[in-house]
Amino acid sequence: MSTSTGKVIAKASELLASASKGIRYAQLHQEIEAAFSDIPPNTIHGALHKFRTELPSEIYQPAKGLYRHISFREEVTATEVPLPPKPAAPKIKEEAFYEPFAEWLINELEECTSAIAVGGNVFRDKWGTPDVIGIREAKRSDIIKPPTEIVTAEIKIDLNGLITAFGQCCSYKLFSHRAYIVVPQNSSEEDISRLDALARIFGIGFILFDASNPKEPGFSIRVRASRHEPDVFYVNKYLKLIEGDLFG
Repeated sequence: MSTSTGKVIAKASELLASASKGIRYAQLHQEIEAAFSDIPPNTIHGALHKFRTELPSEIYQPAKGLYRHISFREEVTATEVPLPPKPAAPKIKEEAFYEPFAEWLINELEECTSAIAVGGNVFRDKWGTPDVIGIREAKRSDIIKPPTEIVTAEIKIDLNGLITAFGQCCSYKLFSHRAYIVVPQNSSEEDISRLDALARIFGIGFILFDASNPKEPGFSIRVRASRHEPDVFYVNKYLKLIEGDLFG
């Protein structure tokens, strides 16, 4: 190992030893470049590649792209994993984000030509009701008319309910062509990393937003939903309950 490479790796471990929440790779790269202006950027890049692929025994990855010193492992395990602190009851209601997201689906993401806020127990069964349902229909100007698509979304502001929300989102694929899970951008790095990976595996869309600002939620897409064919029986069963609102 060259002297420069050793210095970079040692500095990376030193920086992580003083960062209880860990440091993401891009930030680590920036801080080391600032600390070693005399080391060529390519050498730093190569040293960090070695650091990342051959992690020192005192460093671990709690999530993709995030590095943390093992001295903080017990602290994180004790406070976050077994018994995560339950957040205070949110002052803002989840329903406040339904209409803004429906509009975002139409105007920004352009996944729908029409979308409505639903939520509650409209479908009247234990599998849950999507918070937002939209349709994508062919435009009159389209030369080739694509078939109508159903888009569903589950929005969650309770950070303790993300696993439940993902399960509900999976169940919505039974009657929709595309399904999205929408969670707060201040969710933990580990939760975001897991949801990102699961969304890609199951073909579910993944969106982050500012759960503290219903007027400007700042929806941002991490993973676009993949299209699949739902079960027509369930499509008709559930859409009959909201036909007037959705197609009206």
